[in-house]
Amino acid sequence: MKLLRVGTAGAERPALLDRDGTLRDLSAIVTDIDGALLSDASALDRVRAAAGAGVLPALDLAGLRIGPPLARIGKVVCIGLNYHDHAAETGQATPAEPVVFLKAADTVVGPDDTVLVPRGSRKTDWEVELAVVIGRTARYLESAEEALAHVAGYAVAHDVSEREFQIERGGTWDKGKNCETFNPLGPWLVTADEVPDPQALSLKLWVNGELKQNGSTSDQIFPVGEVVRYVSRFMTLYPGDVINTGTPAGVAMGQAEPKPYLRAGDVVELEVEGLGRQRQELKDA
Repeated sequence: MKLLRVGTAGAERPALLDRDGTLRDLSAIVTDIDGALLSDASALDRVRAAAGAGVLPALDLAGLRIGPPLARIGKVVCIGLNYHDHAAETGQATPAEPVVFLKAADTVVGPDDTVLVPRGSRKTDWEVELAVVIGRTARYLESAEEALAHVAGYAVAHDVSEREFQIERGGTWDKGKNCETFNPLGPWLVTADEVPDPQALSLKLWVNGELKQNGSTSDQIFPVGEVVRYVSRFMTLYPGDVINTGTPAGVAMGQAEPKPYLRAGDVVELEVEGLGRQRQELKDA
């Protein structure tokens, strides 16, 4: 299933994109798309049954905002330097273990919402990523196979980053990763049964129509199952938590001088195979 949330920010309602591409209202069946729903197999079965029976009312997407596909996110866990080609382009060694950092859940916005360039920023950068959404409480998992069984679904994430704040201002990466609007998510949450191999997905990103990133999850240093297993050894993952799994080569930081960092007025478009497409216009904060 392709689950999404539509409407004005803070007042989104649950919806489903059916196999014919028609948007369907889920409001009569579920209250929202969140961890509680994703961990409730019977509720998901009711959604599937209603979709299959063709009884869900259609919605007109024209003029309707698409919000983040997930409400009440507990935490956003991010994996840095998780693609061989990205580590190489930035001149860094392949990590022996996953690089883990956190983004605040309030950085998450809709897939087509405005991204704000922080005040004083000179190095706002782009990163297309595969996001993993947790569906079952995960702690101390033993294997990648067990870890994948705890995944509810997948989505497109844009891990926007401010490199000066991240690298040159001291401390950890948090200052360059948690600026307002720095995690567009969606348009849909695609349930795991529709993504048979998360290591076989292409990722692409364009800036002002120019292709900048063109990679594949097959190049991940630590595959999705291993990432979820590894993270569960250090923190408990709950239904509705999100893991951003890293970005392939092609970010501004990895390019020749003058590096083409983002500015107000730029338009970024990105997609992950089978998971939909995002589009953001940048404006000054």
